Amino acid sequence: MTDTRRRVKVYTLNEDRQWDDRGTGHVSSGYVERLKGTSLLVRAESDGSLLLESKINPNTAYQKQQDTLIVWSEAENYDLALSFQEKAGCDEIWEKICQVQGKDPSVDITQDVVDESEEERFDDMSSPGLELPPCELNRLEDLAELVASSLPSPLRREKLALAVENEGYIRKLLELFRVCEDLENREGLHHLYEIMKGIFLLNRTALFEVMFSDECIMDVIGCLEFDPALPQPRRHREFLTKTARFKEVIPISDPELRQKIHQTYRVQYIQDMVLPTPSVFEENMLSTLHSFIFFNKVEIVGMLQDDEKFLTDLFAQLTDEATDDDKRHELVNFLKEFCAFSQTLQPQNRDAFFKTLSNMGILPALEVILGMDDVQVRGAATDIFSYLVEYNPSMVREFVMQESQQNDDDILLINLIIEHMICDTDPELGGAVQLMGLLRTLVDPENMLATANKTEKTEFLSFFYKHCMHVLSAPLLANTTEEKPSKDDFQTSQLLALILELLTFCVEHHTYHIKNYIINKDILRRVLVLTASRHAFLALCALRFMRRIIGLKDEFYNRYIMRNFLFEPVIKAFLNNGSRYNLMNSAIIEMFEYVRVEDVKSLTAHIIENYWKALEDVDYVQTFKGLKLRYEQQRERQDNPKLDSMRSILRNHRFRRDARTLEDEEEMWFNADEDDLEDGEAVVPPSDKMKTEEDLMEPISKFMERKKCTYKGGLVGLVDYPDDDDEEEEEEEDGESKEDPLPPSKKSKLSS
Repeated sequence: MTDTRRRVKVYTLNEDRQWDDRGTGHVSSGYVERLKGTSLLVRAESDGSLLLESKINPNTAYQKQQDTLIVWSEAENYDLALSFQEKAGCDEIWEKICQVQGKDPSVDITQDVVDESEEERFDDMSSPGLELPPCELNRLEDLAELVASSLPSPLRREKLALAVENEGYIRKLLELFRVCEDLENREGLHHLYEIMKGIFLLNRTALFEVMFSDECIMDVIGCLEFDPALPQPRRHREFLTKTARFKEVIPISDPELRQKIHQTYRVQYIQDMVLPTPSVFEENMLSTLHSFIFFNKVEIVGMLQDDEKFLTDLFAQLTDEATDDDKRHELVNFLKEFCAFSQTLQPQNRDAFFKTLSNMGILPALEVILGMDDVQVRGAATDIFSYLVEYNPSMVREFVMQESQQNDDDILLINLIIEHMICDTDPELGGAVQLMGLLRTLVDPENMLATANKTEKTEFLSFFYKHCMHVLSAPLLANTTEEKPSKDDFQTSQLLALILELLTFCVEHHTYHIKNYIINKDILRRVLVLTASRHAFLALCALRFMRRIIGLKDEFYNRYIMRNFLFEPVIKAFLNNGSRYNLMNSAIIEMFEYVRVEDVKSLTAHIIENYWKALEDVDYVQTFKGLKLRYEQQRERQDNPKLDSMRSILRNHRFRRDARTLEDEEEMWFNADEDDLEDGEAVVPPSDKMKTEEDLMEPISKFMERKKCTYKGGLVGLVDYPDDDDEEEEEEEDGESKEDPLPPSKKSKLSS
């Protein structure tokens, strides 16, 4: 069994003064020849790699905090921390560090003697301690000068901290503060401000524990109200005692937990609001304050998580229909803050945290909350949902798939998210952008569990395209029934751009399902209507969508594009843009240049045979003349088979990628003989051919009617598709040998 005593998490302090998690492993100590001394070694529990190798230097100050933490600085801007799973392991390593440094293990910090100059070293030999002046009103100025002069020197700073700690000086200073405030002694209060600010910069845990105790913290904040640079003192204590109210949305029975929450809030307030913004030189001096808050939050989350009654009551009230709106608002905000605190947990503890929330029914609770009318409550619920999606998207996917077996599409959690995205009232669509990011994470195959039979990817994508895609595409389909967008205001255009961004992502990552959906619903034709939008960003989104499809070099897409003459709106947008040299011009030319460079034969022939007259006068780039040349070479090879066979011999010596393997069901679908299909007929599985047009329209029509949206025009519903996996990339020569992709009505004289 693994020794949990030595199990640790390694943290480093980043440039933003936040602790970064470097991994979990097991710590040991031993002599390292390369470092010429006894060192701390941490090896990762996952693969045994070395997470930390740190020599125990005799002059480095190590601090032990809260029984399970050891913190130290390796260099001027490089702080490290070991967080132990068990106190016993922390004590063992602490004894080893103290043994190397010759210290008593009962201390919480070893002597700090870093980087002192030779003069300071000589002074240290002659004056081992620092003598503080008596704590009296008439000596406050002397004490303020002593503190200010000690801060630049690490050695003098350490001596001052030891003297303040050993003489119980902080409590004496706070007594003087109360006297000065009663006497309205403004000069003394200004000196006390400078002294207290300096004590913060000593960066010592033992002093913070005194300053942040219940009996001292408000007086400490009082001292920091009297900044000499301000004409009037601040009123921080008044805010904390009268304005800021601690609300127990669920009663907390543990007094220690309640005290810890109060303390953390006040210390966070001191850091954010009371202390002046530290200078570049002072910032490193507050690292212990950051650590104090960080590990307090870890402790609070752990204590709440262990309180089963508390969490049970929380979720019971959240989902109880009798709970009034104000109470539910408070409960949701508490849960949001609780999830935010969890980000400070170590990964294994965060796993347990979210598992606990899942078992308590957080997702059904969020579903109830997202259905409420209160915008603020919904916003908080969205933030909680984002924590869950970022932590474990598979957990969310599993829930929504199970839910679909019992509920209608209208009330599925994922459809509620899509609806909130579509109906976002923010002119800048801030909420919609956040929700689109969450949907993108949920439909991303890269974070789906890679099992032998790819169950999660297959099942979830089948679920999404059957139950959700019609809701996502409803605004797009409703707005593109004519030759121009029926609504072209800024907010609608922004929303359609977001939907197109997600659909483009699907084209790149979903292959089979999205292909079936685009071809059956004629989605690309609808999207290209948006090239007529007066908003350039939306027209460019539509072009990007088509460009991604062409970039797949998939003959099924190519035949669909040619059969429906989908280059026509692109050519029209190009000509309407005129001689303007802008992003629209460049994007369209790049699309045709791609067809030319990649020698996509079917599209080259289609473009030249149908649109050459409109493009032949464009001579400021050689793209279109190059396409014509490609087409003529292709015709020449058709007329002279010997040239074509020579090209085949040369081509076979080039590097070719192996085709990806298809699942049997997908291969059967792609190999279906298109001669059996009428021109323009959608390819749908036999099980769905019995459905009437009215049946297919019903899901979207229901959604749009329920939302009372202003979109007009008929909408096409979604059909049920077979399972998905990666499609086979067809080689160019395969495309040549297949049946003519053009419809009978538009076949040209390719064979002449």
